[in-house]
Amino acid sequence: MDFQECRARIDEIDGELTRLFIERMNISAELAGHKHRRGLPIYDPQREREKRVRIAELAGPALATYTDSLYSLLFELSRAYQRKLNAPDSELKRRIIRALEETEKEFPARPTVAVQGVEGAYSQQAAERLFKAPNLVYVRTFEGVFSAIKQGLCRYGVLPLENSTAGSVNIIYDLMMKYDFSIVRSVRVKVDHCLLANRGASLGDIKEIYSHEQAIAQCAEFIKSLGNVKVTACENTAEAARLVFESGRRDAAALSSRECAAIYGLDCLKESVQDQGSNYTRFICISKELEIYPGADKTSVMMTLPHRPGSLYMALSRFFALGINLIKLESRPLPNSDFEFMFYFDLETSVYSEEFIEIFNDIDGLCLSMKYLGSYSEIV
Repeated sequence: MDFQECRARIDEIDGELTRLFIERMNISAELAGHKHRRGLPIYDPQREREKRVRIAELAGPALATYTDSLYSLLFELSRAYQRKLNAPDSELKRRIIRALEETEKEFPARPTVAVQGVEGAYSQQAAERLFKAPNLVYVRTFEGVFSAIKQGLCRYGVLPLENSTAGSVNIIYDLMMKYDFSIVRSVRVKVDHCLLANRGASLGDIKEIYSHEQAIAQCAEFIKSLGNVKVTACENTAEAARLVFESGRRDAAALSSRECAAIYGLDCLKESVQDQGSNYTRFICISKELEIYPGADKTSVMMTLPHRPGSLYMALSRFFALGINLIKLESRPLPNSDFEFMFYFDLETSVYSEEFIEIFNDIDGLCLSMKYLGSYSEIV
């Protein structure tokens, strides 16, 4: 066959494949009804394994890998269609629907909000972008933010989740596994680190730099350019500025925000010393109750997947089958376990879409456990 004949034949085959695909999906719908009436789960892993083996034998060694991929996706599409038609509503799905109906239509303006650090912290700046006039409560650690919400000392907390230069703030992911909470909004804050020192100090005087480990990572090249200086990590960039001020030393400096120079009476020896000019940190706002505000188009979930080949693919194929965009994937080892991981997903989909609700149907067949972290919008 020549080029055009090959294309024409492929078009013919595609037409036949489409007809057979529609027929297969219709039979899958009938099968879903039988499963529902008999109380059987939609996902039958043993049958799928047996079918993949038979299909691979029919395809032969040269094409077996390709049929594995094709039929794995085909099975997920069939399951998605069956779930859509017959899966009973889960408690999580009902909880989400209640939150959509009961959450206030306007985001609160003046709530009590916990942030880690002291006056001038970047978390404070994030909170002030999220709320019109927040009543801020400062706590010493990131875990203190979770504890404050759990104890009812505040309604919300603001935490850094990831930075465009230094990556994820891993401790936040670990704390998300430990505490029950919901993400209600997020915001991206432009981070400009300045080198701050006591009045009268010069750049050549600096022998020690204080800052948070994330800020230190974001300014690695600048620190290297200073030569042999000691670097001391502390709990917060604003705390670093306060430590330098209280020390009275002229040989110590802090990597902190320009706002902290005014708050603590420090000189700015050099501005914007981060390695990347477009340095942004993404902050999340969390609450004890599930709140889903109008316009929410991002969803975050955590899943513990079985320790076997293809388990992550199964999760990803569900998102693909539903046409949902995956915008972040992060993995963290589970405490006190060998080779087991928690996977964090950020999904881009409107909470009002049909596909959004379908994510949570028959979830037991997909993972060992799932934690729904919330649906929200992001301020940029």
